[in-house]
Amino acid sequence: MDIETKIGRLLTIKGLTLSIAESCTGGLLCSRITDVPGSSAYFVGGIIAYSNKIKMQLLEVTKEALDTHGAVSAQVAIQMAKGVKEKYGTDIGLGITGIAGPGGSTPGSDENMQKPVGLVYLSLAAAAREIICKKCKFTGQRKDIRIQSTQTMFEMLLDHLTVG
Repeated sequence: MDIETKIGRLLTIKGLTLSIAESCTGGLLCSRITDVPGSSAYFVGGIIAYSNKIKMQLLEVTKEALDTHGAVSAQVAIQMAKGVKEKYGTDIGLGITGIAGPGGSTPGSDENMQKPVGLVYLSLAAAAREIICKKCKFTGQRKDIRIQSTQTMFEMLLDHLTVG
């Protein structure tokens, strides 16, 4: 059984709903969720927010977070997950932001400001105070980074559903 089906079964058994906000994965996470027959029972919807304008308008990502930390940051991933969860009124919200490449990297002397291709932040917002955020560095081509990002996000969600 694939991970998407396992997640779907657990969401159904627990009576939980899911919403997703994606940037660098461009809808791949939502696509993989909806590949599972019956996913409409637990998947409410998603937002592909490539631009900062859409992140702010639809997901309530703050201008301050974008200006201070950049679109590819833990702060923005968390705000995306919380924003989509609140917007759709779901039990769980997921947020992904990163640099899939091949362009878009940001060099810098400060390690916190360096944003290489493959840097991705994954966030899960569940109960009011339960937020998980993971920083990942993936390798490969654009397609590889997008696949690795969604797979790791699914592993985070599966872990949350089996432990929680």
